[in-house]
Amino acid sequence: MPISTTLQISDQFDHFQIREHLAKGGMSDIYRAYDLLSGKEVVIKIPDRMSIGDPAQYERFQRELEVMRTLDHPAIQKGLGSGRFNNTPYLVTELIEGESMREFIHKSSPVSSEKAILLIRKIADGLAHCHDHGIIHRDLKPENILITSDGQPVILDFGLTLTKGSHRVTYANFSGAAGTPDYMAPEQIEGHRGDQRTDIYALGIILFELLTGKLPFSGDNNMAVMAQHLQGAIPRLDKEQPGISPQLAAFVARCLQRNPGERYSDMHEIIIDLDNLNSVDLSILDRATGPSSAAPFWKRPTVIAVGSAIFIMLAIIILAFLLQSLKH
Repeated sequence: MPISTTLQISDQFDHFQIREHLAKGGMSDIYRAYDLLSGKEVVIKIPDRMSIGDPAQYERFQRELEVMRTLDHPAIQKGLGSGRFNNTPYLVTELIEGESMREFIHKSSPVSSEKAILLIRKIADGLAHCHDHGIIHRDLKPENILITSDGQPVILDFGLTLTKGSHRVTYANFSGAAGTPDYMAPEQIEGHRGDQRTDIYALGIILFELLTGKLPFSGDNNMAVMAQHLQGAIPRLDKEQPGISPQLAAFVARCLQRNPGERYSDMHEIIIDLDNLNSVDLSILDRATGPSSAAPFWKRPTVIAVGSAIFIMLAIIILAFLLQSLKH
């Protein structure tokens, strides 16, 4: 018998006993569980039945299994193993006791430059470890980072990861697109797979949010937010928040460049500049603000293609309806 959609407290499968239902993600249920063999509490991630039947969602889950077996770093949640019970795969990870960075931002931002830099420096070190192993997170956001009591940020949720040699997966609907609009790099919005510079863009947004308590780009809905990423003026941080140095503003501005080639090339460059902030090149501030000179959002090839497909589909539906009406 397959694992039920939602396990109950005290339910047992394999050598795990469920203690708490922690969260339900886009494709998985996440539980706190007790490992009867090790005597330790762990986190169990189980894909829901619908996602197991979706090749794209199942591919994501398999990538996450691969990633968790590969990475070992203080800033990354450790994978402890995986298994299959009654034909349902599951992932076992360490249990991290900590506060979500989203909660931390809500309660504490704007935080001091020193504290923000320290957190971002540790996250960048973890991402450098990922990138050195050919792994791109692609969904970096405060919800996917926990901060432990001793101030160590830990990156979670590698469900949208891009790995070396992984093939492109076609998703059934737009909600399956890689990334979260508030933190998506322009290349992701345009339908590209992205690379390590995609994570750099998201890291820059998180740093901006830590220092100001708000996002650099906002809108009434997801489409408006994505349009801002592609077309909106890039805010100059030292003008947005009193007390921010031009060097830190230049660092963030370089992370948020729309053209990936104008960002930092990798996390190692990020770390060097964070460790030597006074040496950051300020010239980028001259081009850090102002609207993009690129084509308007609605004229982008990806948007045109999607719009055209929707128009054709609607035309076919209307034509079929008219033909059916004529028959009667």
